[in-house]
Amino acid sequence: MDGSPPINPEDAAISARTDVYFNRTRAIVQRFGDCQVTYAVFLRRPVVSAPRLAVEWLERVAQERGTRFDIDLLHAEGTWVGAGDPLLTITGSFAELADLETLYLQKLGPPCVAAHNAYQMCLELPEVAFLAMDARHCAGFEMQDMMAYAASVGGAAARKEGAKGFTGNATDATAHWFGAARGFGTMPHALIGYAGSTLRAAEMFQEAFPEENLTVLTDYFGREVTDGLAVCRRYPELAAAGKMAVRLDTHGGRFLEGLDPAESYAVLERHAPGAIRRYRSETELRHLVGTGVSAAAIWRMREALDEAGFPKVRIVASSGFNVGKCRVMADARAPIDMVGTGSFIPDLWSETYATADIIAYDGVPRVKIGREFLLQRNGGRKRGAGG
Repeated sequence: MDGSPPINPEDAAISARTDVYFNRTRAIVQRFGDCQVTYAVFLRRPVVSAPRLAVEWLERVAQERGTRFDIDLLHAEGTWVGAGDPLLTITGSFAELADLETLYLQKLGPPCVAAHNAYQMCLELPEVAFLAMDARHCAGFEMQDMMAYAASVGGAAARKEGAKGFTGNATDATAHWFGAARGFGTMPHALIGYAGSTLRAAEMFQEAFPEENLTVLTDYFGREVTDGLAVCRRYPELAAAGKMAVRLDTHGGRFLEGLDPAESYAVLERHAPGAIRRYRSETELRHLVGTGVSAAAIWRMREALDEAGFPKVRIVASSGFNVGKCRVMADARAPIDMVGTGSFIPDLWSETYATADIIAYDGVPRVKIGREFLLQRNGGRKRGAGG
């Protein structure tokens, strides 16, 4: 034993994961004298404020280090933030803050962009409930937690404007963000392959989980309409009680059963002619009348259910429902009851990069040339972190 104090495990983890130049900055400041600094934290694109994970992490670090950070939330959680507008400021010891920047930026930028995506999706389809199905597209649990949190924030912001928003998600571990004890979901394609038929998979599910509502995935054998109606006829009581749904997840390489380009146009001509008479990009046309889960496919499924006497059977749509696809579905008035999606995860990850700049040293304003706009921040809501 050399008598030196033990290394704090939290500090060791931070040191290993942060940029080396921040570690060296901390060491230099500790050697030549500490000062109070104020950081302004912002993104370069509009977002919805989702700061909780970053703020709570800063609070834990401050407590562990026996210091205090004054965190000034300039935009409350769930509010819109313009490009370059600081979301928050952080004031405290430079020696204690210098090595934290890498990690709190990681916890701030992605949720804010994903929350903005989720918010836009919900506003495009305000009458539709959304289920967050992001988990299997995430790079580990930390990202999964960030994305579920983001969907809950974006969905809640949309609810304030009259939308149904995100009502749940697909995993138990992150269900708490939606005020639930567990995740939601019934069956993947693998269960249908195991059962040998869509109907048999539904029977297995119903026997194993008789108290659960039944949402049956219908595209495995390419018989979305035929197999969906077979399950409805097998469980007419559930269908009549509104406790059954068909989930459309048709592969983008083929049309829903019974559709082709001509018939897809005919379906939309019956239900939303205006949607196909305006000029469209190739992507928008595919969402309307193309392969996969198109607006025409959803309308055709609704027609088939209603004609067979199952008007209360709901339609769950999945497969690539990002902001753009939701907008097209809204224009076509597609009869969707719920969307299952993870497509609020940012497509362009570089958009999620948050930035922090020191704007004051010992209370004296000072910022690098080009970032003077950060000095013009508005007052916010202060939050003390740590001891």
